[in-house]
Amino acid sequence: MKKNLLAFMLSALFATSSAQAVEVLAIGSLNGFAHDLSSQTAGALENGVAGNLLGGLGSGFAWAGGNTFIATPDRGPNATAFNPLVDDTASYINRYQTLKMNLVANQSGSNFAFSLTPSLSKTTLLSSSTALTYGSGAMGTGSVNGTTYSLGNGAPALNAINNTYYFTGRSDNFNPALGSSNSNNARFDPEGVRVSNDGKSVFISDEYGPYIYQFDRATGRRIQAFELPANLAVSKLSSQGATEISTNASGRVANKGMEGLALTPDGKTLVGIMQAPLAQDSNKSLRIVTIDIATKVTHEYAYKLTTGSGVSEITALNDHQFLVDERDGKGLGDGSTAVAKQIFKIDLSNAQDVSNMKGDLSSKAVSKTLFIDLVAKLGEKGISASQVPAKIEGMAFGQDVMVNGVNTHTLYIANDNDFLPSLAGDNKFYVFGVTDADLAKVGATYTAQALPAVPEPETYAMMGLGMLMLGAMARRRK
Repeated sequence: MKKNLLAFMLSALFATSSAQAVEVLAIGSLNGFAHDLSSQTAGALENGVAGNLLGGLGSGFAWAGGNTFIATPDRGPNATAFNPLVDDTASYINRYQTLKMNLVANQSGSNFAFSLTPSLSKTTLLSSSTALTYGSGAMGTGSVNGTTYSLGNGAPALNAINNTYYFTGRSDNFNPALGSSNSNNARFDPEGVRVSNDGKSVFISDEYGPYIYQFDRATGRRIQAFELPANLAVSKLSSQGATEISTNASGRVANKGMEGLALTPDGKTLVGIMQAPLAQDSNKSLRIVTIDIATKVTHEYAYKLTTGSGVSEITALNDHQFLVDERDGKGLGDGSTAVAKQIFKIDLSNAQDVSNMKGDLSSKAVSKTLFIDLVAKLGEKGISASQVPAKIEGMAFGQDVMVNGVNTHTLYIANDNDFLPSLAGDNKFYVFGVTDADLAKVGATYTAQALPAVPEPETYAMMGLGMLMLGAMARRRK
């Protein structure tokens, strides 16, 4: 009996010691002073910044299969002061970047188990086949602190050249007679992004509406808009965020709309999360919204902030468990020291629908468990809190790898450098290794998204052409 007990204890000890804790596998970067591949947008914006500056890549981040990822910059470079009537936003054309993440195992003894080399393979501009509403410039004339400002039309010049309607980050591109959920507004502030299971389209959430749009992945043309619950929208619009906040008693707070977006592994349900509480809610209670892609039916659940000042991302573990990125605004880019950059596991399986509720929703909030403290984990690799990016916003699982003989899930986390590389550094990508044992410690499991083996949508067309050519050749041989 004693021998059996000793054997059991030794077995348990070995199992515990061999189980890996979540660790940083690799760190990579893309030059924040570089430009993307959209040469047509290379000209200077209203604020003098190049319209194709390669920045803000971590606002949204999604796996597209293999080593391919999609990154969505937000509404563009608006940190350069030029016109307070539009909160310094410019006619930056919204887009997403297709990236290759080359992850290669290092020799033993290296500080990191892998090396990560990101590269940019494509830039896709986002557009609509139907007309959008742009600011006329008339509403953008006035005086601020004794200085008079004026604006031109908010439509990008590229509209006329390419005979299309591009979405832009400029805050006055809306119809003032309609609410913020009007899908004909040209203003768009992309945040979360996910790739459909067939690999042919992308879903992108936004802060202005909030909206969730589906775009054709090859062309960037909008396919459809999902109608979100009316209580998320505001009825009185303004090109100035502070004015919009002060004039609305309900709806999303300006610049803090649907910050994160997840897609369940089966590709059937979108799960969006707001960055901050709605105007009608209190006690740090913000909302999670699920959308059935086929039926468009929505549900709302509550999430209680505990450490950070807001939420930046959500990604799926399975059909009911998710990881949520909760953070403060401190760190590199803010000139301060990062404190709260934490990833929590949540579970919606027994959550209460709060669609018809408002106020203090904290008692209805989903359960949450701390999974990764990013500041602590990066500190283990010698990265000081002052060098941890202030805006850790993108999060996505990628391909599994083997680490010391253990199958390990890769969790990619990216920063939004606000198009300010001189202050916030380059576009950074952190790869964390997550094992099933790590997930079991917080009562979670992981199911990978069922993405196609061929990640690039253009390849489908090439394959189709190739099949036709092969068929023609076969017929000739006959």
